[in-house]
Amino acid sequence: MTVDTPYASVRRADDADRQAVLDVLTEAFTNDPLVRWLFPEAGPRARLQEHYYRPLLAHPAAETYLAGNREGASVWLAPAAGQAPHEEPSDATGRETVFGESGARLLALGRALAPRHPDREPYLYLPCMGLVGGRQGAGLGSAMLRHRLERADADGLAAYLEASSPRSRALYLRHGFEDRGRPVRVVDSPPLWPMWRPPHR
Repeated sequence: MTVDTPYASVRRADDADRQAVLDVLTEAFTNDPLVRWLFPEAGPRARLQEHYYRPLLAHPAAETYLAGNREGASVWLAPAAGQAPHEEPSDATGRETVFGESGARLLALGRALAPRHPDREPYLYLPCMGLVGGRQGAGLGSAMLRHRLERADADGLAAYLEASSPRSRALYLRHGFEDRGRPVRVVDSPPLWPMWRPPHR
């Protein structure tokens, strides 16, 4: 389904769009402070980002969207009540093979964030939403949020996310999200702001 807004069209991505979604997210976050902390070496950063995003797109509860002319992308998960959106991998060696030293940072961050996720009710989780360079401030982020949150409101679903920058936090605040406790930091990482939005009636 495609929804046209005053700013852009937002549509559900399909399997043929998978690489486009990966490309948008990789470009959108390559200079994000958290991504730079997770993957400090610039050379392999894009490859490691793709390895991180692929399981999100393949998650059985994933909904993936593209906005504009492949200028924005978002991934939403709908975990059941009490279900963690990310399962901690049992194979530490496999993680190290793919992510190298960054694997330990990913694991530590995931463990620090896990207690902030709701555990008693179903909800939507937005693990990532990004825009390609030069498109910030053009309304695409708001269009993607409105597109999915309007349906969440109709279904009575709350939403949860972690904002990785003050700018993204400000966007989410404008769309009804509230801080869910203090920001999360792991050692010397940038802060992440867990945020919660109850359904709007």
